[in-house]
Amino acid sequence: AVLIHHGFRVAMVRRQKGSILTISSMWGLTGGSCEAAYSAAKAGVIGLTKALAKELGPSGVWVNCIAPGVIHTQMNGNLTQEDRQILADETPLCRLGTPEEVAANPVSYTGQYVKKYLEPDEKSKKD
Repeated sequence: AVLIHHGFRVAMVRRQKGSILTISSMWGLTGGSCEAAYSAAKAGVIGLTKALAKELGPSGVWVNCIAPGVIHTQMNGNLTQEDRQILADETPLCRLGTPEEVAANPVSYTGQYVKKYLEPDEKSKKD
């Protein structure tokens, strides 16, 4: 994440606009049992995002992070139904997410979010 954003930030600051979206995990916020390294790495992404937001925000660059809950993938496919339910119960929606939800929602979210501020409606332009 550190190396990827570095290549884009100069151009975004020069243009005075841009958007960086990082993807972390709820375990970066809460910590996960038996997932210390993963939780620490995801917490690092959140910290990087917060620092970049403070650094690049004054230049008109949006920096945000999403932190999905547990996603139903092959990685947890070997878990029992009971274990998957325990993980689901720890998520805000009380269910496992899907890879499609993670892939689709950030694009939708950032597109609407950025558009709202970069293309204000007529009423906002009068203020």
